[in-house]
Amino acid sequence: MKIKAFAAALAALAVSGTAEAADMGDTGTPIRLALNNWTGQHLSTYIAGGMLEEAGYTVEYVEASLGGVFPQIESGELHAIMEVWTSSSPEGYVEALEGGDMVDLGDLGLDARNGVVVPPYVAQMCPGLPDWEALRDCAAIFSADGKGKKGRYLAYPESWGSPGGDRIRALGLPFDVVAAESEAAMIEEFQNAYREKRPVIATFWQPHWAMSTYALQFVRLPKYDPVCHTDPAWGPNPKETGDCDFQRGGVAKAAWKGLKDRWPAAYEILKNYQLSIWDQQPLIGLVDVRGETVQGAARGWLAVNRAKWMPVIEEATGKGRS
Repeated sequence: MKIKAFAAALAALAVSGTAEAADMGDTGTPIRLALNNWTGQHLSTYIAGGMLEEAGYTVEYVEASLGGVFPQIESGELHAIMEVWTSSSPEGYVEALEGGDMVDLGDLGLDARNGVVVPPYVAQMCPGLPDWEALRDCAAIFSADGKGKKGRYLAYPESWGSPGGDRIRALGLPFDVVAAESEAAMIEEFQNAYREKRPVIATFWQPHWAMSTYALQFVRLPKYDPVCHTDPAWGPNPKETGDCDFQRGGVAKAAWKGLKDRWPAAYEILKNYQLSIWDQQPLIGLVDVRGETVQGAARGWLAVNRAKWMPVIEEATGKGRS
């Protein structure tokens, strides 16, 4: 009985112990990671790339528009993307997953949030905020001269897939929606408005250093429900779908379906790679406010936080195991 018990214990230990290391695969060919046009995504990507390089891979970073990146991943021209904000429903993302040539790598770990934001002083100019219905009566303060019938609403750049103004239209609020040219243009708008104590309203996101720097506050929209996007009868506007808040969370990673076979260990590393809002948000500030390069900020984070990410590499490759 003791021999059987000992054997059973060994078997249990083997099952619960470290998994077998994955093969490194084609280390002679670079792994191509997609870079989209916002700072946080660049940081997530360069940190992931640094981990792959530590494991022994060569990495190439390729600029790609969010609208066109998914066909490039499906074809194998690009091999992985580290931030897909599924709450914004970027065009082509769901279709690429359903087609099978792009695969899900799991959630990145950011407590992400899209939403409608205003500076804190706007609440004094628009009684009833942060409730969204207050915007019906005070839209004029957001017009160019503060006297127009309709306010000006700053939405995400068109190239980001979902400008964000769709919520404003669905809720029937009296605003003219203007798409920002870039992330930098949005920040400049906040800076100027904050300096002049002028009302501004926009779609924005967390994590981002500007949320804390300008004390931006989310407007309270009708609570998110998936039915909001399929049934017009749901929500305050019976004629429209989408009359609700953004879904929270949901920053996914995705890859070319051939990644797992061609670079097995790299697949495991990217699948298990996590980055929290508390890791990323200060780095965005380093880049956008203090002028640090994205590459430099990513290298600095990797150097300081080796204990966080090195176990992921050791698990995938077997390096460092005793």
